Amino acid sequence: MLRRAFDAHGGELYGFAVRRTRDHHAAEEAVQETFVRAWRAAERYDESAGSLRTWLFAILRNVLVDASRAAAVRPPMARGDEPEPHSEGDDEFDRVLDGWMVEDALRRLRPDHRRILVEVHLRGRAYAEVAAELGIPEGTARSRTFYALKALRLALEEMGWGG
Repeated sequence: MLRRAFDAHGGELYGFAVRRTRDHHAAEEAVQETFVRAWRAAERYDESAGSLRTWLFAILRNVLVDASRAAAVRPPMARGDEPEPHSEGDDEFDRVLDGWMVEDALRRLRPDHRRILVEVHLRGRAYAEVAAELGIPEGTARSRTFYALKALRLALEEMGWGG
């Protein structure tokens, strides 16, 4: 399974890592670490929870965050090179990846939880308006949103999201 996953997604993961790190060697190490972590956590992967691609990208994102944090506490290398600044393209990749993960996590929620989150948080509608449309009291809409957010957070954690 891991070999097929690497064949299917390794190149895309590597490309993402190169854009994030701007270092081919660091990107190779990040992808390698991603598949090591995936292999170690293979029994926790749930196909019904989200796509393998999304799961691998979540692991890669965590690997890159861990590497960035580790590099931040180490003294700079003696080459005299200044690290390249964070680019806005990096933020866009993070937003896209987060979007994929949230979309997969929303699919795992009960339909009533998914609907309330989409209406209130994604579409920005008022609780009273959504409650009237659903035929429920406003307080129920508020509590349903609270529990839906908890369920969404749990789903994201199960998927390995560290954001």
